[in-house]
Amino acid sequence: MQKTSKGRTPRRPGQKKPSNTERDPVGHFSHDGGHISRNVYCRIRPLISEDEECCIEMISSTTIQLHAPDGLKANRNGEYKETQYSFKKVFGVNTTQMELFQDVAKPLVNDLIHCKNGLLFTYGVTGSGKTFTMTGSPGEGGLLPRSLDMLFNSIGPFQAKRYVFKPDDKNGMEIQSQVDALLERQKRDSQQSVPKTPSSRQKADPEFADMISPDEACKSESVDEDCCFSVFVSYIEIYNNYIYDLLEDAPFDPIRPKPPQSKVLREDQNHNMYVAGCTEVEVKSTEEAFEIFWKGQKKRRIANTQLNRESSRSHSVFTVKLVQAPLDADGDHILQDKNQVNVSQLCLVDLAGSERTSRTRAEGSRLREAGNINQSLMTLRTCMEVLRENQMCGTNKMVPYRDSKVTHLFKNYFDGEGKVRMIVCVNPNADDYEESALVMRFAEMTQEVEVARPVDRAIYSLPAGRRHKNQAFKDELSRRLAERGGPVNPDDPGLLNQLIESLPALPPCELVDPTDDQMLPRLIEVLERRQHIRQMMKEQFNQTANTLQSMLQQFNSQLGAKETFLHDQQSKLNEKDKVILNQRTEIERLEKKSKTLEYKIDILQKTTGMYEQDKRSLQQELESREQRLQRELAERRRMEQRMQGVVTDTKLKWEKECERRVNAKQLELQNKLWVKDEKLKQLKAIVTESSSAPAERQEKPERPSRERDRNHAQKRSASPSPLPTVPPVHPMHRRSHSAGGEKWVDHKPSSNLDLDTVMQPIIPNSIKVSTPNEKALSKCHKYVLRHQELASDGEIETKLIKGNVFKTRGGGQAVQFTDIETLKQECPTAPSRKRRSGSAEGPAQIEDLENKPPAISTSLAYQKRRKP
Repeated sequence: MQKTSKGRTPRRPGQKKPSNTERDPVGHFSHDGGHISRNVYCRIRPLISEDEECCIEMISSTTIQLHAPDGLKANRNGEYKETQYSFKKVFGVNTTQMELFQDVAKPLVNDLIHCKNGLLFTYGVTGSGKTFTMTGSPGEGGLLPRSLDMLFNSIGPFQAKRYVFKPDDKNGMEIQSQVDALLERQKRDSQQSVPKTPSSRQKADPEFADMISPDEACKSESVDEDCCFSVFVSYIEIYNNYIYDLLEDAPFDPIRPKPPQSKVLREDQNHNMYVAGCTEVEVKSTEEAFEIFWKGQKKRRIANTQLNRESSRSHSVFTVKLVQAPLDADGDHILQDKNQVNVSQLCLVDLAGSERTSRTRAEGSRLREAGNINQSLMTLRTCMEVLRENQMCGTNKMVPYRDSKVTHLFKNYFDGEGKVRMIVCVNPNADDYEESALVMRFAEMTQEVEVARPVDRAIYSLPAGRRHKNQAFKDELSRRLAERGGPVNPDDPGLLNQLIESLPALPPCELVDPTDDQMLPRLIEVLERRQHIRQMMKEQFNQTANTLQSMLQQFNSQLGAKETFLHDQQSKLNEKDKVILNQRTEIERLEKKSKTLEYKIDILQKTTGMYEQDKRSLQQELESREQRLQRELAERRRMEQRMQGVVTDTKLKWEKECERRVNAKQLELQNKLWVKDEKLKQLKAIVTESSSAPAERQEKPERPSRERDRNHAQKRSASPSPLPTVPPVHPMHRRSHSAGGEKWVDHKPSSNLDLDTVMQPIIPNSIKVSTPNEKALSKCHKYVLRHQELASDGEIETKLIKGNVFKTRGGGQAVQFTDIETLKQECPTAPSRKRRSGSAEGPAQIEDLENKPPAISTSLAYQKRRKP
């Protein structure tokens, strides 16, 4: 219990003092008596027809399994996905309304009687049985009528008279005296010829007459008998995000009917939300409450859709407000102290079902209603998600309560003003599989939300059993008066007459003369006796009063000592409570810190594992590279040895060739010198013949012997003779690898020049890049680099460096070069770098054939291939 001013609902603790609360309701955890509990329930509706396909299976009393129907697509692995969801309790298709009430709503009614707030709402898709669960039908009363019946069965003998408690229109209650309440009753009775609400046990509405059988009636056994109770009910609906009062008596104008006026939400001085101007009706019996409920139910908006014949188009909230105040010390009247008036309320919410317009085929106003319903339910999900994130991650995000009237009205419950319970209603029909899956995910997330629960406090320090003692005193007084033959009612005026008759009777006399000496003395004597008896009675009364006063003073002193002792114990208890709360706060802080450290340790362990895995992969890659390097070094040494042999052979061959060419050149020069000598001799002979007579014919000089030519020819035959007219043949030539079907990365640097040659390196099925990247290498198996450089003869030489692309252990790409192709261009008209003879013929033609390129075309490109 909590003390509040002017009878308002208990004020929730501030957000800066979480140590004064425990964690409870909607959340996954609830600390009640040291055990953990969930407060989300599930109820499965029976199938309408046995031919319908079922997609929900009840595994246990706390678990259900949702499996996809045959019409939906399978997962990637070819199997249907089956998901299990856990609740505090699952109610199957054979569950009765009484069993559901015993487990879900009965604890909330007990809390209501003990000054604790409660919120119970049904959630689910349209047509899943939410309204039936909350309201019920004749013979099968739902949670709402059973809750009212239990409440009135419990507080029936202890109800206050009507109008003793009066709403103050500010979400609080005022207490009136018995006289003011009587005047108020007389005023209302005079204004109404017919009572607005029926009295107890009056015939109720026929549809609710047989809802609850007498065998199913129940009551709370722990009701405070020293309090007086009054019950107020209100009924509102939230339609298109507007609040309407279903109990408002608006005047009906048949000529110009006015639409109902919407209500606004306000916040009282204790930061509790309430509907301003909402009608609150005081009821004294279950039947009267049923009539009020049915009056508002007739005004609720329902419509016919493709999925539900009577689909609720609004969220309805039926609020039961219980007002209680303690009796005074005598146990006879209500204590006239507004601070001792406590108000607790139980909200029974029937949420409209979420629906898809593609299935309901809603149009016009129905489409707008469906949109507002889905939007309000989405806001509820968003608030739950933000609460869950704030509690699990330690954040302080603002919860968007104000985005919807539903969440704004009940934000106090989620902030710790009472216990919250939710019943998830599901339809096992396979057509509702996707909607049911969304509802299950929301319910699973809701179970992980925790709300704060206020700590109970006593509201007064009066002794218990006052009503019982007062009733026992009245019964004993009536019994003693009955034994003495007096009236049973101590307030009867006959008691005064009896007291007067116990005095000495006056003598019958008649005074006719004021000087009568006989009658006057007799009358004076009787009056003196009566005065003496009265004086004795007065002294006895004063003595008894003094004795009673001393006893009362003694009792007061003892009571004061006991109150002092209780005050000391209460102060000690408060100190202990503070210590416990501080320790609990420290424990919560340490738990949060422990969770944070565990999370960090988990992250560090995962990071360490990743680093160790990378280390192993890098070590393996390093070992493989070292082995490959060793193989390459061995191959290189073998290549060096082979190349040294090739260089030695080539050196010997070219030494012989140089010697042959030197000898040939010497022979050529000798022939030229001989020819010149012959010409000089002929010229000399002509000159001599012209100057003198016929002269002797000189002997013709002999040519050098051909023996020397034969020797030179034999020497030349020992060395290989070049055949310049035959094009070179490459025995190692093979078809280019680029002609295959592999995918290539064609790397052509931007600095390369375009050569207008007939033969061009064309690689089909290739990706051309100017700079190699990992994305291109990951898509190909081959790699080629176009490299240009200046040859020794001044022409541009293009080399195609090819290689294989393979993946590394680290997840990257690497290239292993395997081949080189060389593309070279030569011009036959360009001057040769070798020295030529311009006047010799005959033997000089051999040298000309050797240096002259073949006259095949004006431009010739050829390929050279070698291994790298």
